[in-house]
Amino acid sequence: MIQQVTKGIRVSVETRYEGSFLKNSISHHSFRYLITIENQSKETVQLIKRYWIINESRKRPQVVEGSGVVGKKPIIKSGQVIQYESGCILNSPTGSMKGHYSMINLSSTNEFKLEIPVFQLETPFSLN
Repeated sequence: MIQQVTKGIRVSVETRYEGSFLKNSISHHSFRYLITIENQSKETVQLIKRYWIINESRKRPQVVEGSGVVGKKPIIKSGQVIQYESGCILNSPTGSMKGHYSMINLSSTNEFKLEIPVFQLETPFSLN
């Protein structure tokens, strides 16, 4: 598990390899990741945007950005924990992701970036 704290908000990431398949004679490797966001601050915050950089050995980095996460813009009160699961498919057996969430402190209306540390996506057979 990878973790990082920014402004009292802890982000934890757990990854899981889901399997591989061929499509048009090209290998694809499927990964899931579970994100846990724990508000350890005294403020109420809202996640409004996501920004990911996906790296893999056989392609240029891919940038993914958008509104909220999994179709939602969750409000996270002090002491509250939220989780969501998502995934990605790589052509390479190894890769990594990193990024940030754009957050708003609902008391001050100040926007800030919640950093998501680099996490690895590795097929079990790539580690041998």
